[in-house]
Amino acid sequence: MRTKDKQRTLIKGAQVVFSHHVAPADVLVDNGSIALIGTDLLPERYDAAVHDAQGCYLTPGFIDMHVHGGGNCRFGDANKEAVYTVLQMHLQHGTTSIMPTISSYSKETIDASLDVLETVRTETPEQPLPEILGVHMEGPYFAAAQQGAQNPAAIRMPDPKEYLSILEHPIPIKRWSAACELPGALQFARDLTQRGVMVSIGHSNASFHEVQLALEYGYRSITHFYSGCSSLHRIGPWRHAGVVEAGLYFDELWVEVIADGCHLPESLLRLIYKTKGPDQICLVTDAIRAAGVPDAENFYAGGSLDDASHFIVKDGVAMLQDGTAFAGSIATTDRLIRTMVNIAKVPLAHAVRMSTLTPARILGIDRNKGSVTEGKDADLVVLDSSLHVRQVYRAGVPLLE
Repeated sequence: MRTKDKQRTLIKGAQVVFSHHVAPADVLVDNGSIALIGTDLLPERYDAAVHDAQGCYLTPGFIDMHVHGGGNCRFGDANKEAVYTVLQMHLQHGTTSIMPTISSYSKETIDASLDVLETVRTETPEQPLPEILGVHMEGPYFAAAQQGAQNPAAIRMPDPKEYLSILEHPIPIKRWSAACELPGALQFARDLTQRGVMVSIGHSNASFHEVQLALEYGYRSITHFYSGCSSLHRIGPWRHAGVVEAGLYFDELWVEVIADGCHLPESLLRLIYKTKGPDQICLVTDAIRAAGVPDAENFYAGGSLDDASHFIVKDGVAMLQDGTAFAGSIATTDRLIRTMVNIAKVPLAHAVRMSTLTPARILGIDRNKGSVTEGKDADLVVLDSSLHVRQVYRAGVPLLE
């Protein structure tokens, strides 16, 4: 007798979102993997339960490479229950693989947060959770002029003693965002790339030429493109290009995009897509604790300095209390896809690819994840015709009632 988590499931009648197109197909899930893709597959032939997905889309599970929290918790809380809350909330919105992001904190808070994440990563949960792919360190080596909502008291210069110590944690640090123009930031990048860590330009006031130099030391991406990035400016009569222009120009750089419909307007979303294309864009939530909180605009109306959540939520986005900068998003990945399709007018297959195959390829996990392909993990999402989540499969197990 098959147990629930080993049961074969035949997902019938969906419009399957493949890497380059959308087409009707049936998908057989068996033992956590995609066993077969075809048309008019018969459930009795495979002893399979049937999920009727007529009128829906079937996509790969979403991969979020930059996410701080959700459900009124954050990974930086250094609390196991908080980590589980964040993971469960994002899973309900289709994120089946996740890269927890640790922001600019003290060394003590960073160490404690990484220890808790490693504990959760190695536990066997009662219910399926998104796979933790490793950690993204966002800071603390940032330019004060581009700090945004980062804690200014925690921003500092790259210190080899500190960052090499952080890399010794059992949980792998996969990405690290830093301002490439800081003293020591080039050696930082060289040290990390030699250890297999991807380095990204973030919260940076670098010039175009400083970015060009940074490429030689291993920087290969730009964190939340346009946000926390220098751009074209004048000094006297002279115009100077910045991180944004370098990101658009250099093919070696891929970019994160917070496609919540707030951080970037339609015009910039379309410009980035036209310039970089779906294989060099990763959609990220940059979600903070307010993501997934019902009635978030009223819940976070006042903000609080006591827990460093000094933000408000207004018009579908988090911002500093004085309204001078965004403070992360309250988005989930399904919202990013809706934004790219409905506002930026990007084809659905490309919008999905920027949340699945592109990050999978960049992370080197595309052999098992990132597309609806026979033999890959059965991490799948069923979206209705308006692109809202109706079912999530994690390793073949359906999670929503």
